[in-house]
Amino acid sequence: MKTIGYRNCIRIFLAVLLLSVSSCTSSQSRRDKSKEEDITLDKIIEYNRRMVDVEQKVIGKYVEDNKLNMQATKTGLWYILHENGKGDKIVKGQIVTLNYKISLLDGTVCYSSANDGQKVFQVGKGGVESGLEEGILMLRKGSKATFIMPPHLAHGLVGDDDRIPSRAILKYEVEVVNVDEK
Repeated sequence: MKTIGYRNCIRIFLAVLLLSVSSCTSSQSRRDKSKEEDITLDKIIEYNRRMVDVEQKVIGKYVEDNKLNMQATKTGLWYILHENGKGDKIVKGQIVTLNYKISLLDGTVCYSSANDGQKVFQVGKGGVESGLEEGILMLRKGSKATFIMPPHLAHGLVGDDDRIPSRAILKYEVEVVNVDEK
């Protein structure tokens, strides 16, 4: 059996010590990065909270200035029902056909069924704005309503790269033309 000499023992000890220090340093570096990411994420979340508050105030002022009798949901969707329609409320899984007009609060029309055709989608499958999904679940076939959606319920920070600008508050005027089962 071969024995390890004193010098080799020292070398092994130093190598283990170096690896341990290196490991602790990289762990500390990871912790520091994680803290930085947490701080940055916290700042982003706080900024977005403030923006949602500002957007709700803008919508509230618009509603007040235009003497609209709208209500707001917990998510921030504002709505008014103009005609109740008939039958049961729409539920997830049903296929809905809408006439619609989407505009900015200044009246600029972004999209409409008159120009772009009716919107047909299956409720609960995504593919439409979360605010529209939420609002549609309040309606029945034949219902007419207006929804005002803050960006987080509509097209978000970036808009749609076409007719809807970034961080746009949108006004949806909708009429439920048809409701079918899947």
